[in-house]
Amino acid sequence: MAKQYDVVVIGGGPAGTAMASGLKSQGKSVLIVESDLWGGTCPNRGCDPKKILLSAVEAQHAASNLQAHGLSGVPTIDWPALMTTKHGYTDGINDGTLGGLQSQQIETLHGEAYFRADGQLTVDGTEVNGTDVVIATGQRPAILPITGHEYFQTSTDFLDLATMPKRVTFVGGGYVGFELATIARAAGAEVHLIHHNDRPLKAFDADLVDALMTNLRAQGITFDLNVELKQLTKTDAGLQLSDENGFNLTTDLVICSAGRLPNADHLGLENVGVSYNRHGIQVNDHLQTANAHIYAIGDVSDTPVPKLTPLAGYEARYLVGELAHTGAAISYPVTPTEVYAAPKLAEVGVTAAVAEKQPAKYKVQSLDMTKWFTYYRLQTPQALAKVVIDAQTGLLVGASCLSDIADEMINYLTILIQKQISLSELKQLVVAYPTPASDLQYLY
Repeated sequence: MAKQYDVVVIGGGPAGTAMASGLKSQGKSVLIVESDLWGGTCPNRGCDPKKILLSAVEAQHAASNLQAHGLSGVPTIDWPALMTTKHGYTDGINDGTLGGLQSQQIETLHGEAYFRADGQLTVDGTEVNGTDVVIATGQRPAILPITGHEYFQTSTDFLDLATMPKRVTFVGGGYVGFELATIARAAGAEVHLIHHNDRPLKAFDADLVDALMTNLRAQGITFDLNVELKQLTKTDAGLQLSDENGFNLTTDLVICSAGRLPNADHLGLENVGVSYNRHGIQVNDHLQTANAHIYAIGDVSDTPVPKLTPLAGYEARYLVGELAHTGAAISYPVTPTEVYAAPKLAEVGVTAAVAEKQPAKYKVQSLDMTKWFTYYRLQTPQALAKVVIDAQTGLLVGASCLSDIADEMINYLTILIQKQISLSELKQLVVAYPTPASDLQYLY
């Protein structure tokens, strides 16, 4: 007879480990199952290693901006040394995560979870029993089903490159494509980014996306828009990309950055009445599937929020309480999203596109901050923002930023929005000057 657990968690990434830890602290018996690397995508082959590589890009970009303004000479990126630094972090994630779970006396099992036709949950064929099951299996890179798709590589491969090829092409204009293209170009590669229409980064403000692309073109990235790829062919000269309208490009490495897919298709969910689509496992506002004892959290769940590591942890903390029968539906805070390019692009809350359709409700202010002292001292080529103000209350409800420090600014703006801090309240605060925080009062 298989051991009975209060909860079986499938997936050992940020969502699953936070879930297991929270349940264990309540005294529940927990089994967590992982089929690949403990720690999941973000620390092993996602946001964390990407940010390590971006650290060198940011330093190079900052030095480039200050040429003839106090610095002489732009550093080059030593890719092998940078990858060694990355491995110094990522190589310890699997064992460290597993050790952390075991130190909490959380039971772990490595293998493939699957619901059999009779509804029994198994791991590599061994039966496991849980009163409740939480699915936190995340996502994986999507591969476009074109002729020659077997020659595509993914973000996982890019983040583990021993050397940077001379020519690198990214197919798909989402945040992954923009970020990795920025890294590849800074490391010296000839970079193309192919997108199937003329509106990459469609979730972000169109004007700021256009400005970002102008900046990246100036750095040497080529955007091939309105290209619907049909074929990828291996030739003596390299990998050849082509469409049906005369587009041809030969490159050395092709990264498919055309979105991600939920890891839901290998679990046997159809055997337990759980449905999913390309956006993830379908859940209600309690993160519960159609099967009352099965839940889904993190990137694998179909929820109305971005697929971000902090939200995975937020959902895990919510569900830990929900399984203790708190009864409240999940309510999400305002959540910033960001493209770590050069410059960075960030957005939070109500977008300008939405606000402009409701002029009686919202006011939109567009700001060119390039000459502000914060950006002048850094010689930032361009710093732009759009802020959305509630016309009745005067409160900030949305913002978009494009600058080298947009990641810092968007967090400040998120706090102002979430805590509903008015301009008069903001002016009562004394912050260090001159800093990005001291600029906040001039934004709205």
